[in-house]
Amino acid sequence: MAAGADLKIYIATRPIDFRCGHDGLAAKVQEMLRLDPFSGAAFVFRSKRADRIKILVWDRRGLVLVHKRLEGCKFVWPTIADGVMRISPAMFAALFEGLDWRLVRPEEARRPQVAG
Repeated sequence: MAAGADLKIYIATRPIDFRCGHDGLAAKVQEMLRLDPFSGAAFVFRSKRADRIKILVWDRRGLVLVHKRLEGCKFVWPTIADGVMRISPAMFAALFEGLDWRLVRPEEARRPQVAG
């Protein structure tokens, strides 16, 4: 799964039952997050212990489910609350590596005044 600059990534802030598979997670995207699981966005879910994540993505052919478990440490998560938050692909890359994604800050790009 390549997290390009145009990929929308959503994190479910409340832990889920990790026995859910493709269909159960797609239903959670619709019911809990009120989003379209077939939009092509990536939906990130956490376990209660915060050492595992599941990522659900529709790739235009089917649902892709990625499951990762960290050994000896935990993922950094936003505060547990109902709802969803959107993060950038750079923040997602840090989260997926087990780093503190909150430290990723985009450089402020200025719009050029003239071409050339």
